[in-house]
Amino acid sequence: QVQLVESGGGLVQAGGSLRLSCAASGRTFSTYAMGWFRQKEREFVAAISWSGGSTYYTDSVKGRFTISRDNTKNTLYLQMNSLKPEDTAVYYCAARTTHGGSDYYTAEYEYAYWGQGTQVTVSS
Repeated sequence: QVQLVESGGGLVQAGGSLRLSCAASGRTFSTYAMGWFRQKEREFVAAISWSGGSTYYTDSVKGRFTISRDNTKNTLYLQMNSLKPEDTAVYYCAARTTHGGSDYYTAEYEYAYWGQGTQVTVSS
């Protein structure tokens, strides 16, 4: 099992940046594929394989958001640049076990573990 705690949300003006973090407990973080979703019916945002070698983004954030992970710190990140008002949402990180180093997952139902969420508000 893994427990996830997000942080880094806040209020920012349009065009600004935020970096979200997701701290994970457990010794096997490096074997979990991870993802970020946002509350609009848990819309998929970005995903990363356990190795960090494979990433995937929803079209609306490509070129603006970057997902990354530091397996030595058991932490997942989402760097968000050029933020827009439509990015306003509660952001959740999610995790699931995987055996493939390059596997990533984009559907909510594919993830077993979720954090409590962090609010991101972008003002116009």
